[in-house]
Amino acid sequence: MEELLKEVKRLANPEKAKILQRFFKTGKGEYGEGDIFIGLTVQQSRKVAKNHYGLDLNSIRKLLSSNIHEHRLVGLLILINKYNKEDNKQEIFNFYLQNSKQINNWDLVDLSAPNIIGQHLINKEKSILYKLASSDNLWEKRISVISTLSFIKNNEFEDSIRISEILLNDKHDLIHKAVGWMLREIGKKDLTTLENFLKQHYKNMPRTMLRYSIEKFPEEKRQAYLKGEIKC
Repeated sequence: MEELLKEVKRLANPEKAKILQRFFKTGKGEYGEGDIFIGLTVQQSRKVAKNHYGLDLNSIRKLLSSNIHEHRLVGLLILINKYNKEDNKQEIFNFYLQNSKQINNWDLVDLSAPNIIGQHLINKEKSILYKLASSDNLWEKRISVISTLSFIKNNEFEDSIRISEILLNDKHDLIHKAVGWMLREIGKKDLTTLENFLKQHYKNMPRTMLRYSIEKFPEEKRQAYLKGEIKC
């Protein structure tokens, strides 16, 4: 743990940190309020995680409890590596859920949720996702829908669609983007499933969610959806 923290500190880049603080909305009242960046790239964080793969779960918990973003990122990258390589997958899955409130920025969710939660729930009972989707916590809601990316890649769309419907009226832009992204991914695999969802909901969807979901459509069809000209 001590060597890991020293390595992260050596790689810190104050100028990049300033850019990341703005990009991830860390100001007062913003979604990342209070998050502290020290300026590592994701590639650098991956290298640190690879170098310290042997870190135990108690040490990873300490990283996830840090107010420094890159500490949490490295902790999650180590956790993903462990999930992929070790046999205690259920323990890692449970550990992730126990610490879900520390996975508290969109990059941390997007990187880890499909690779641990989604991957673990393939061909398993998925009620935990619906519990997360109904949470008051922004990041748990994002985990619920982003985790379904693993199912989509496996040509399984039902849970993505159902969770998208639960989150349809959510007020936060980061949920609109997440749902729209998953819908777009469904469309790449099965356009009919996406259009069936859109014809039922597109007139009431948040604009950002709709724009994300139809991003790959031909321009004429995209404009027809945006103008409300598609018949339901």
